[in-house]
Amino acid sequence: MARALDRKVAIVTGAGGGIGSATARRLVADGAAVLCVDRDADAAARAAASARRHGGHADAVAADVSDAAGNEAMVERAVGAFGGLDVLHANAAVQHLGRLDATSPEQWRELFEVNLQGVALGVGAALPRLRERGGGSIIMTASLLGIVGDSELPAYGAMKGGLRALCRALAAAHGPENIRVNTICPGDVDTPMLRAFFASQRDPAQACEQVKQRYPLRRFAQPEDVAAVVAFLARDDAAYLTGIDVVVDGGLLAQIY
Repeated sequence: MARALDRKVAIVTGAGGGIGSATARRLVADGAAVLCVDRDADAAARAAASARRHGGHADAVAADVSDAAGNEAMVERAVGAFGGLDVLHANAAVQHLGRLDATSPEQWRELFEVNLQGVALGVGAALPRLRERGGGSIIMTASLLGIVGDSELPAYGAMKGGLRALCRALAAAHGPENIRVNTICPGDVDTPMLRAFFASQRDPAQACEQVKQRYPLRRFAQPEDVAAVVAFLARDDAAYLTGIDVVVDGGLLAQIY
């Protein structure tokens, strides 16, 4: 029985955990061959092994997406391993908690280099290979914090907002080449990054419950919830979607208070 992503080749960055690992598993389950990319080689290898348990093909490579050479290497690894490239999920990100006046230039630079510049470099490396396949899908992991503000995450929000602008420019530029570009904007997702945030609070359990109660669905997203949206955007079923933000937030933005 044919699967939705049969014969597709995908790269997932930040595949070592959370959304990236779940996405790699989902894409393989849907038929794609997936290259799992992470700067932690062991984490990338674990993600690929987990994805292969779904009965498909996955490989792993350690690469620093903030570096042009790292992005070129990951693209060539995918092409060498699987014969081409159809999907890029630019998902790798770092986070620093703190108001703007408590954010050092070094922290700002790291967020810029990984969360924004790294995505741009990855897209630049992928574009020639997507053209060779007659088009493809680029999915960027932005954030709800690229739409609304969090006083404790100004640099993170700035970079994620930048991805939304980059998405629109790329969608306009490369639509004629049948290359689609979209962002996903998750709210809180149950990942190590979110758990680290709550662990930094005075009463982690209380803080977690207070935030959870703001969601109409009364829960945080699981990585698999987000991975399902990425998988849809990668499919030919989404062939007329480009230049948009897909908000995956359990209804959080549907209410004011």
